Order: sequence, then structure tokens, then C-alpha cells
Amino acid sequence: MKTVRVISIGLIIWIIGVSLYGFSYYVPILENAEQQANIWLSIVIIPVVWLGAKLYYGKNIDTHGLRVGLTFFIISAILDALITVPFTILPYGGSYYDFFVDFGFWFIALEFIATVTLYWYLKVHRERNTTIEY
Repeated sequence: MKTVRVISIGLIIWIIGVSLYGFSYYVPILENAEQQANIWLSIVIIPVVWLGAKLYYGKNIDTHGLRVGLTFFIISAILDALITVPFTILPYGGSYYDFFVDFGFWFIALEFIATVTLYWYLKVHRERNTTIEY
């Protein structure tokens, strides 16, 4: 695994995800703005992570998608613990516990891992293991 590459792409994914999550509060559709933001993030994170996987695997890297997806998620969780929770959850009466046991957090974790694994199987594994028969 290319450590610097996976960390930098994981950081970009987190920045885009947090930005889109915050942006969703400015487009009121549902009465519950937090629920709306979680739904929005769970939808838009799939193409964002897919793009991150595409960027990561663009240099003939064949690390299994499960490892890359887990790494992307761990980077995001660490950044959430260091930045998101202290600056956006704690000031409004929330806690680390509330954030990290929330169903939405774990659902998005599953999406991270499943998206990169699926990308790996469809784009990396299949293309590199295809033989041409004449």
C-alpha cells in the first residue's frame, strides 16, 4: 500500500464529505436538518469514495480494496475525532460517544469499505487478471 497516497486521498475524501455535509444545512428540504445532512452524506459519499479509489488505483497499484477502504475510513474517523467532534458536536451538547455509536456513522463506514472493495473487484482485479484468448 502506498501510505502517503492513501492518507492524502483519505484526507481529500474527508474534506469533501465534511464540506458536502455542511452544505446540506443550507438547502432545507426536511424539517430535521441533522437527519437531512446524514441522508445527504450517505448518498454523496459513494461517488466521492469511488473517485478516491479511482485516484488511488491510477498508478498500477493492486492493494486489495478492503484494505484501502478500511484505511480511508480509519483516516476519516481519526479526523472526525480530532476535528469534527470537538468543533461541531461538543459545543452543542453532544459527545464522542454519541457521535461514534450513531447508526449513520457506521452506515457510512460500511459504504466506505464496500465502495472501495467493489471498485477494486470491478476495475482493478478484473482488468489485471483478464487474459485474452485467441
